Amino acid sequence: MYKNNDNFCTLYLVRHGETEWNKNGIIQGQLDSPLTNEGIKQVQQIANELKDIHFDAIFSSDLHRAYKSADIINIERQLVIQTSKALRERSWGHYEGTSREEYWKKFQHLMDKVKELSEQTKFKFDYDIESEEDVIGRFFTQLREIAVAYPSKNVLIVSHGGCLRTFLTHLGFAKYGELPMGSFSNAGYIKVLCDGIDFFIQEVKGVKKQTLK
Repeated sequence: MYKNNDNFCTLYLVRHGETEWNKNGIIQGQLDSPLTNEGIKQVQQIANELKDIHFDAIFSSDLHRAYKSADIINIERQLVIQTSKALRERSWGHYEGTSREEYWKKFQHLMDKVKELSEQTKFKFDYDIESEEDVIGRFFTQLREIAVAYPSKNVLIVSHGGCLRTFLTHLGFAKYGELPMGSFSNAGYIKVLCDGIDFFIQEVKGVKKQTLK
């Protein structure tokens, strides 16, 4: 539990809307594809849901799909959208641009192996994908810096499913493997308090845990 503290920053972490590659089951990573019409509608819907919240700042991954989503939410607010590479999606190396189905068929044996590893080892397991440890390092550092810069403020952050799933897993919302690809909906979000060090989850919308066997 956290103590009442006026210095807590309230962060709204939103995933971008659906993209063409999301729709077609292609791994994006740090490559990009445009929002679909459905993706634009998804972001407009979350913008409407958050319309009564006063945001003091808006941050976004510098990838186009996230920035475009932030821009849609920002239409009525007219804030300067601050971009950051630290908010980018996890890098999937040379698997970016390949189909998820193809990836899972080819590397299912690696996924099975990961399940057998300790939590600490899982963060360092490397198969040409940015490690969980590296994702956590850059993503958490950026969020903490934002929280320190905006105490007692509301900040909107638009990022990506991989980062947000890793964030939730690391905070204990789910066990490793309970939040696979696709479990965090486009335009879903997390509301969290942060004092620059610790994070306290207040609300999670658009996330479905997968039961582990």
